[in-house]
Amino acid sequence: MTATARLVTSAAQIGAKHWNALANPQGLADPHPFTSYEFFAALEESGSACAVTGWQPAHLLTDTGLMPLYLKNHSYGEYVFDHAWAEALERAGGDYYPKLQCAVPFTPVTGPRLLAASDAARALLLKTAAGAIRQIGASSLHITFPTRAEWRCAGEAGYLLRTGQQFHWENRGYKSFDEFLGELSSAKRKNLRKERASVQGAGVTFDWLTGAEITESIWDQFFDFYRDTGGRKWGTPYLTRDFFSRLGQGLAHQALLVMAKRDGRAIAGALNLFGEGVLFGRNWGASDYVPFLHFETCYYQAIDFAIARGLKRVEAGAQGEHKLLRGYLPVETYSAHMIAHKGLARAVDDFLEAERAAVAENIAELARHAPFKKER
Repeated sequence: MTATARLVTSAAQIGAKHWNALANPQGLADPHPFTSYEFFAALEESGSACAVTGWQPAHLLTDTGLMPLYLKNHSYGEYVFDHAWAEALERAGGDYYPKLQCAVPFTPVTGPRLLAASDAARALLLKTAAGAIRQIGASSLHITFPTRAEWRCAGEAGYLLRTGQQFHWENRGYKSFDEFLGELSSAKRKNLRKERASVQGAGVTFDWLTGAEITESIWDQFFDFYRDTGGRKWGTPYLTRDFFSRLGQGLAHQALLVMAKRDGRAIAGALNLFGEGVLFGRNWGASDYVPFLHFETCYYQAIDFAIARGLKRVEAGAQGEHKLLRGYLPVETYSAHMIAHKGLARAVDDFLEAERAAVAENIAELARHAPFKKER
């Protein structure tokens, strides 16, 4: 591209020291886990995110910043859906693929996407990435789940702006799960207690495993759960078994594996990562059906852990309005898009204006049905 900006074909070519210095310029002791070198390297070196799976690394590196980029020939594993855009361009005789994707593969978690220490460096990344679209023959560039500040910066740089929604739980200084329940309306509080009692009554207990407690045999158990559940949902799970071993080697100190047991046998598990005071729920699976087991393993155990560790928030992943009744409130998520085809860009821009208004209205309506006491 230029002497000071280039596309790099693997995280390994950048290296942990340089990558993490750009991803964590403040030197935080608990940085965002999904922007770390260790997470990207685990995805790429395990064969989860690579050219064979349609995620060809093409990371944009400048003298002052880094944008994790992938050249893609499909729109899977992104959680921000553009299939209709692809179909529209192809009906018009154009090619939507390949496209450039600035994202953490398979991870609908908000976090920095413009890894740099200054606004000027982030603006340079946006400008350079936009120029790369035509240079490499891509149709478009999509930045998914950036921070709100990055999203606004992208809008100022001419990118099209999109919003979505997720459900997050906020810790208001609770000392216990019961204290959290005390803020819910009577009917909702009763429902949550009933769900938790049902799982306990089925003889299910839970272990919280972090760091060295997550052994290879534990990863084997969890991967079986993940593969079974993911196979039924998506056909082929995105993540390989080797990914989890590499994750354990690089980020076990920021991983929480909630394992559910009955009669001494593991029957379910949920993988979470934590950093910057937030617990991020990611993958789950189960071998046995127990009513409300998913809610307990993924949502209530996460709240318990966040309270115990003094974490400020739980982000429980994509979609799921069923989370609302369990204390997870709707929040906006963001993406930014640069489309080379002017006609498609105009049509998408019109669509996104209406969609942003609909998302905002839906979030406001959902918030009115939150399970908390009205005086809250």
